[in-house]
Amino acid sequence: MSFSEVNLFGVYVAPISLLMVAAWLILIALRRMVARFGLLRHVWHPALFVLAVYTIVLSCVVLVAAY
Repeated sequence: MSFSEVNLFGVYVAPISLLMVAAWLILIALRRMVARFGLLRHVWHPALFVLAVYTIVLSCVVLVAAY
């Protein structure tokens, strides 16, 4: 993937915004799995934990897209 602007319905969008949406969709799936098993209640600060997981997922998505 080239990291140049993406034409999305006539609007040029930065590629990181599309990668952020992809990471957010992955995070939704991960949160549903975690909620199903009740694992989030064992975390000290759930919102901070979810933010950290989102950052990790976004980093992985960017690395995969760059490869």
